[in-house]
Amino acid sequence: MDPLISRKALNRATLDRQLLLRRTGRSVTEVVEHLGGLQAQTPHTWYTGLWTRIEGFKPADAADLLLSRDLVRVALQRSTIHLVTARDCLAMRPLLQIVTERGTKGAFGKKLAGVDLEELAAAGRELLEGRPMTFADLGRALAERWPRHDPHALGQGVRWLVTLVQVPPRGLWGKSGPVAHTSAESWLGFETPPMTPAELVRRYLAAFGPASVMDVQTWSGLTRLAEVVEPMDLVRFRDESGRTLYDLPDAVRPPENVPAPVRLMYDFDNLFLSYADRSRVITETGLAALQGFMGTNVVPRAILVDGCVAGDWTVTRAKGTSTLNLHQWAPIAVLDEAEAEGRRLLEFLAPDDKHEIAVFDRPSKS
Repeated sequence: MDPLISRKALNRATLDRQLLLRRTGRSVTEVVEHLGGLQAQTPHTWYTGLWTRIEGFKPADAADLLLSRDLVRVALQRSTIHLVTARDCLAMRPLLQIVTERGTKGAFGKKLAGVDLEELAAAGRELLEGRPMTFADLGRALAERWPRHDPHALGQGVRWLVTLVQVPPRGLWGKSGPVAHTSAESWLGFETPPMTPAELVRRYLAAFGPASVMDVQTWSGLTRLAEVVEPMDLVRFRDESGRTLYDLPDAVRPPENVPAPVRLMYDFDNLFLSYADRSRVITETGLAALQGFMGTNVVPRAILVDGCVAGDWTVTRAKGTSTLNLHQWAPIAVLDEAEAEGRRLLEFLAPDDKHEIAVFDRPSKS
């Protein structure tokens, strides 16, 4: 029988892989590559995800890499926008193409009926490599060639068929710009071999393991990965619910009594989006509190206490004062530590403002 790994030990292994037990001195590109990318559908909140993990991180450390094209924002896992290294963009996209294809066909397949897809890809690539365009502009331009088809569907068809990156100033700290795209090939100017499914699984386990096949599928959006995972040289565990978890043989799994500091996470952190079973970081109390956000279109920014979600945080600004609001889902035993981490976060987010901390209780829905 596979050895048991407790939920607490699983939590500590996950925090260690996610660089949340202690901040790292690794470079931004090393961290982004280790994590397999950060979900970055919002222009700026992912900067907090890097600040949480990297010692002394400053916004320019990542913004400059977007400008130099060492980092890009591109649709990859789950067909959502991720911040990844240039190499991972080109290596991951062929493998994850099927995820975007599946979603696009489901939403726009009927509206693209009769369109020659090779011709659509070539036309879209030519337009976007001529100048970066928003999907609205791209769709209007493509509709001149396919006037009987929905412009939005045509633009989304190109998103499926061509690897597209969002170009700066979109995503630069403190700046804004249109959601304009061009092809990754023209933006990056080099080629790299595509990643294999087994390589993708190893990359996932290095950042999120130990984990189940369903967990890997949740993170990537791919299906039928059991046939990839089973033959691999991996160690196996069983969790407290009897599920089989896989891990890299040489991976570090810290003792479960290792202290876990308070961490303030950003709204779309992959820590919460990359497991079919999130019980390693979200308790039953946390799940009940999350119900309070259902239907609000608000994704909470979580407070981790002892490795698990214990609340959420927001920032409000008025008259030159930025206030970090800590919302407890249950009493936080180390509130002083949470407030201290909050003040450090305010120094990062609003260095020129006055700073205040406010603490509230957020009751869960019954």
